[in-house]
Amino acid sequence: MVFFLDYIQHKKDCKFKQNERVERLRALTNYRGPFTPLDRDIINKPIEELVENVHKGELQPTDLLNTYGKVALKAHEKTNCLTEVMISDAERWIADGSINLNGPLAGIPISLKDTINVGGYDSTVGFSSFVGNKQLQDGATVRLLKDAGAVPYVKTNLPITLLSFESTNDVWGRCTNPHNSKYSPGGSTGGEAALLALGGRIGIGSDVAGSVRAPAHFSGIYSLRCSTGRWPKAGFATSMPGQEGVPSVYSPMTRTLNDLTYFTRAIINMQPWKYDHSVHPIPWKSDVEEEYATKGKFRVGVMRTDGVVDPSPACVRALEKVEIALKLAGHEIVEVDVPSPYEGLQIGALLLNADGCKTFKTFFRSGEWNDPGAHQMDWLMRLPRPFKYIYYLWVKYIRRDDIWAGLVKDWHEKSAFEQWQLVAKREAYRGKFFEWWNNADVDFLITPPNATPAVPHDGMKEAVSSCGYTFLFNIVDYTCGIIPVTHVDKTLDKLPPTFNIKKLNGVAQGAYKLYDAEAMHGLPVGVQIVGRRLEEEKVLAIMKRVEDALGDDKYQLLEID
Repeated sequence: MVFFLDYIQHKKDCKFKQNERVERLRALTNYRGPFTPLDRDIINKPIEELVENVHKGELQPTDLLNTYGKVALKAHEKTNCLTEVMISDAERWIADGSINLNGPLAGIPISLKDTINVGGYDSTVGFSSFVGNKQLQDGATVRLLKDAGAVPYVKTNLPITLLSFESTNDVWGRCTNPHNSKYSPGGSTGGEAALLALGGRIGIGSDVAGSVRAPAHFSGIYSLRCSTGRWPKAGFATSMPGQEGVPSVYSPMTRTLNDLTYFTRAIINMQPWKYDHSVHPIPWKSDVEEEYATKGKFRVGVMRTDGVVDPSPACVRALEKVEIALKLAGHEIVEVDVPSPYEGLQIGALLLNADGCKTFKTFFRSGEWNDPGAHQMDWLMRLPRPFKYIYYLWVKYIRRDDIWAGLVKDWHEKSAFEQWQLVAKREAYRGKFFEWWNNADVDFLITPPNATPAVPHDGMKEAVSSCGYTFLFNIVDYTCGIIPVTHVDKTLDKLPPTFNIKKLNGVAQGAYKLYDAEAMHGLPVGVQIVGRRLEEEKVLAIMKRVEDALGDDKYQLLEID
């Protein structure tokens, strides 16, 4: 009876939030209709010009909100990307002085991952049990944004548990890829990516295993994975409070590279350490930005594979396109063999789920839908150890799959003693990576962001462990950026006739069950630019150099309808 009543409450809370969203959208009658010439001018104008125009009084913040309100409504109709709709309150914040219109982001509407606390609004994280958890006051991150002049106007969709490259939950429904509705926009910050791809301006997501980078790669936008302590993260809700084995970082996402650099610089220049105790008091390093913006010749390390899942033809082609462009621009390409990414994956996966997947499960209601990938992790975690050991032996000695066997073997809840051992292994691995980079003498790495382009809906059941290209750099805490480079081509990116999925390890099989160049035709494909820890200025400058090297052959953003 208790379970039945819990399920009824779950359905009621989901219906309540969905109806609330419908009513808020319905009330926005002034935000409908075709884009005007002013709207298109605002969408296409560089962010620094918009801010300057607001400062001079030549453009009203309400003009910007009107434009991006239209963008958000159109994007939501196409992809179901929005959760909390705050546009009516945003009008009030502009009018009553809550927004500092003299700040470096004056009047710029900003979208936020649903986890970020805005006063008066829920942060459901996709759980119906979080419905009604609204805070009375803005969280620290939102206070900083308003002081910088940004106007929070919508929050965006995500996966329940946050442990997925998809963005679906019972509370808000399924978010779809803006290029192809049969595919995911990425996760866990997928709604943000869908909105930005369809004309949004700037946003904030979080990343514990690739959650701002996979969406950028899947949806065709730009993102920066900041190192811990460089970007504020105070004032948020989460599915895994207390999880610090692989710390989550909040980070910026944008439609254009110019916006990404401007936005990151503006926030760091706001001295976020005065709002959030976890931020290092490191001012923006203009000298570093200038150094890498003008450096004559780079040594570029190419990490072609993570050794677990070789990249698909589409992702290989994108990487090679960047490599060729950099060579033609006079830079040196260096083949690199980084310390075992598989070792990093093993350590990180166990640390991230050291609680036995218990914490995120405490927030579920009876009958609540779970992400297929998170469900797979939980199911294997709950499998009794004798059966798990038999399964491990079968995988290792019968299937002869050392990769999958090595991930399965210790997949169980850790004691404090065992977790401390894992943290020690993580630190040793970070030290190994540190020494390797010192000896490699490269300026930066280029890597695929993922083995494949976007996954089809519910594909994380198969691809849940295929996250090594992004997760690796959470484990070592390096700064990474994603640049969209090209689109899947059904002819160029077909698997070769000799390809045999049965010869792959279990992780790779899961990824390649989903790869179909014909079905994926037109989906974006990106490349990951990797620097070292706390090198945000350097990575952003290098991203600009890479995009400049691509020239007229750079990625074409989605047209705004």
